[in-house]
Parts: sequence; structure tokens; C-alpha cells
Amino acid sequence: MRLFYGWIIVGVGIVVTCVGLGAMLSLSVFLAPMSAAMGWSRTGISMAALLNFLSMGVGSFAWGALSDRFGTRAVVLCGGVLLGLGLVTASQAATLGQFQVLFGVIVGFAAGSLYTPLTATTTRWFTQHRSLAVALVSAGLSLGSSTAAPLARWLITSYDWRFAMLVIGDLAWLVIIPAALLVREPPALPTAAVVAASAEGPGLTVAQALRTPQFAAIALTFFACCAAHSGPIFHMVTHAIDHGVPAMAAATVLSAAGVASLGGKILCGLVADRVGAKRVLVGGLALQAVAVSLYLFTRDTASFYALALMFGFAYGGVMPLYAILVREYFGERIMGTVFGAVAFVSTLGMALGPWAGGWLYDAFGSYFWLYIGSFGIGLGAVAIAFSFRPPRQLAAALPSPSLAH
Repeated sequence: MRLFYGWIIVGVGIVVTCVGLGAMLSLSVFLAPMSAAMGWSRTGISMAALLNFLSMGVGSFAWGALSDRFGTRAVVLCGGVLLGLGLVTASQAATLGQFQVLFGVIVGFAAGSLYTPLTATTTRWFTQHRSLAVALVSAGLSLGSSTAAPLARWLITSYDWRFAMLVIGDLAWLVIIPAALLVREPPALPTAAVVAASAEGPGLTVAQALRTPQFAAIALTFFACCAAHSGPIFHMVTHAIDHGVPAMAAATVLSAAGVASLGGKILCGLVADRVGAKRVLVGGLALQAVAVSLYLFTRDTASFYALALMFGFAYGGVMPLYAILVREYFGERIMGTVFGAVAFVSTLGMALGPWAGGWLYDAFGSYFWLYIGSFGIGLGAVAIAFSFRPPRQLAAALPSPSLAH
């Protein structure tokens, strides 16, 4: 029996996002060691994470548009080369400003070439089991955070932060570049299939899609979702250490959250294929908000592990659903560009949390206000998600049949 090549694309997506995004997200493990070794403030190092996500947002939109024009293979290949370069050079940074540019801007922009284009390509390969396929690609993010954190912690403990970052950069080159060569675009559909596929989306141009209320609702929900969980994720290790959890155990708390998010992605993907992405999204966002609030009461190692499992399941489960919603509303023809635009808005939220958490810690000496603010934003995400209308209402609202094709 011949293997459907779409599953190869899924496998590539898992590996590439695991290594690439895991490398970027490992900065949370470097936070305390770098601050101690270099004398840089947590706010200053967290600024690199803010720049990561801002640059990733710009990159997601730019790389997504390029993948629609030139193909995903070229985009992932170029992004993998740039990602490794950013990590290797950041490991030799002499000043905080140099580190913020090299790790924050270059690594972040390169990371935008991985998840968004590969997710868009995956949706084009699948007509059945699409939610599951996208969830599996997104699972690479979970694997990345669960594997890169202990690896970085072990390298830092055995050597120092510079050597650890250098090794992670080399690993990005060794894995992403060969994997990118396996990426293919889906074969052209027969005429009848093209007609059926175009019926799934309203046939909007990119400019029209970006002006719809549906785009605004998805993008704002994604923004609030990411703003709610990015700070608690980034400062999870340091917060645990502040409460007496040993450094290696604290790193594995982040890994536990990553493993739980992997399970959340797969389970929520399966359920979304049956009951629809909106219902699963609303439930997952509500669970995420509750989990964030519980960090106010978490003090010992066991409770940090338990909450990491709950929190990881929630934020992991909702992440693949935004791509499914974009595909349902806008179709596959402009999927790369529109999902890139949605991802750009979401990364503004991802950028806000780490920086705000670092600033609030330096200002007040604890993460209390980080969790209060994240909880409130999380509730806002739930409220916006309730406003989603069925995709068919978008098509019905088109001013002229000539827009369809």
C-alpha cells in the first residue's frame, strides 16, 4: 500500500517546527543563567523574546506570501539557513543590544518561515482528517519546547550558555536544511475537484479577506489567546525556580507542559474534525484562562507539574484550530497569505507576554500581576471567540457572484 505523501509533509512539519521553534522558545531556559553570567536584567533579555515574536509576526506574513508565490520548500530552506545563522551569531554576542538584534530579530524572522507556511501547505494536501494533520504539524511546537528546554539546561549546566546556544544553532542547520528538501506542493486537482474546492471558500482576494469581520474576529482571538499564555509560558521556569524548585526540575516542568500540549493538539484536532473548530476553541480558551489563574496559588514542585499538564493541554489544544478556521472561511487559494496575516497579529500577543512579565517582575518583585493580567486577557479571548459566525454567512454576504470562481 502506497503511503500518501501528505503524511510525509506532516512528518516534515513536525520535525522542522520541533527544532526551529524549540530553539527559539528555549530562551526561557537561558533567562536566569544569562542574567547571572552577563549582568543583564530580566527585562532586557525578555526584550529579545518580544523582538522574537514581533519579527516572527512580520516573517509569518512575508514568508506566507512568498510560499504562495514560490513554494514552501524554498521558504523553509531559506528560513532554516537564517535561523541557524542567528543562533550561532547570538551565542557570541558581547552586549545585550547585540543579543537582542541577533536572537530577537534574526531568529524571530527566520522562525516565521517554518510553522505558518508548513501549516498552510498541510491544509492544501488534505481534504479528510485535515484538523488532525494540522494538529500534528502544530505538535512540533510542543515537542520543541519539551525537548529543547532540557537539552539547553543540560548544556548550560555542563558548559555555559554560549556553548549551549551554539550547539542548538548547529542542530537547526543539520536538521532543517535536509528536511526542507522533502517538502512538495500538492498535485494539481482535476477540474471537478477544483470546482468543489473553490466552493469551500468565498473566492475573496487577499485585500478583501483582510477587511472582513471574520478575519478581524479570528485575528483578535488569536492575539488575546497568545497574549494570555505567552508570559506564563516564558516565565514558567524562572517562576518555579523563584519558589524553590531546582533548576533542572523547573526545566522539566516546561517540558511537561510541552508534552501535555502535544496531547491537547492531537485530541482537540480529532474532536474538531467531529464537532467543529469553534466549539473546541471556546472550550480550550476557557480552560486556558482558568489554568493561568491557578498560578497565583502554585508553590511546590508537584503542583507546578500538575498545573503544567493542565495549562499545556489547554494552550496546545487551541493553537491548530486557527488555521482550520482560516481554511474554512477563506479557502486554500490565499491560505498562506491570510494565515500569515493572522499569525502576524497573534505574534504581537506572543511578544507582549514575555516582556510584560519581565517588566512586572523587575518593578514589583514577583509575577503576581502577570498572572492577573493574563487571566483577564484570556477571558477576553473566550468572549471574542463566541462572536464567530458560520463560514457560510461570509459567502452569503458577498456583494456580487462575480467574486466566486
